[in-house]
Amino acid sequence: MGETFRALVVDRPEGSDAQTVAFREVDPRFLMDGDVDVEVIRSTVNYKDGLAITGKAPIIRRYPLIPGIDFAGRVTASRSAAFSPGDAVILTGWGVGEKHHGGYAERARVQAGWLVPMPEGLDFDSAMAIGTAGLTAMLCVLALEEQGVRPDAGEVLVTGASGGVGSVAVALLARRGFHVVASTGKAEEADYLKTLGAAEVIDRSMFAETPRPLASGRWAAAVDVAGSLTLANVLSQMKYGGVVAACGLAQGMDLPAWVTPFILRGVRLIGVESVMTPKARRIAAWQRLARDLDQDVLAAMTRHIALDDVPAAAREIVQGKVKGRLVVDVK
Repeated sequence: MGETFRALVVDRPEGSDAQTVAFREVDPRFLMDGDVDVEVIRSTVNYKDGLAITGKAPIIRRYPLIPGIDFAGRVTASRSAAFSPGDAVILTGWGVGEKHHGGYAERARVQAGWLVPMPEGLDFDSAMAIGTAGLTAMLCVLALEEQGVRPDAGEVLVTGASGGVGSVAVALLARRGFHVVASTGKAEEADYLKTLGAAEVIDRSMFAETPRPLASGRWAAAVDVAGSLTLANVLSQMKYGGVVAACGLAQGMDLPAWVTPFILRGVRLIGVESVMTPKARRIAAWQRLARDLDQDVLAAMTRHIALDDVPAAAREIVQGKVKGRLVVDVK
């Protein structure tokens, strides 16, 4: 069946509520069904990966499982007309790293429909510096644009700005000419955020109070990764006709908000997700990322780690200690 390969495997012994996390040499027969085999070259660490590996949330749906919701690599075998050996591909979402073996391994076998061809202008490193976080940020920007938000509308807020989604959102919006205000709980990251293009950096504490039905309208648009009180406060501070793209729940999945912003200011709340995004929209978003995201800015927000470092990085990202993006050098 071929040579064994190295993988990070999360398991849960029968009768136990606790996960085990360990590197193993696994046989190719361990892989699940799929019509494309990929040599994994790069992966990344997203917040969801951190939750999966630490067990802080029930991300993993079956055991044992190779986690890692993203990877980029080269096709080694294909039973699909869509791809041929040697093709460079990207995978994000589709339940990979949750219920199907993911990217923290030297090999993967997945469905052809889950893969996106590597866009011109990107490579394995830059694709995983973007990853699910960057794809989600781009989908948020597309959502704002489709709602008619333009740079002359006013200030655009990005919450959780020093994280993966937030960092890419700041860079993309600034590159498009928006006046970006970055919210963070880490005052020491102000210079970093300004290098990404933030015009102003504010403390997230201004979104921590019990939300008012309506506060002074400041934001023309917002990208929110926090949910809960933060999102509720952001909604109350939107200008007339403002648009919020909500894509995360880092603070919580509740929304203790008032209906007032919607019925008195015409505020629009747009949900953004990337796991099940149709392939055509994914390809369009990746092409925009290849064109719109400054590669020097992307490099400035990215740090490389080895596959061995993934468990520690998972703990750090859940604790809010990771700035920007982490690329995993699988090979």
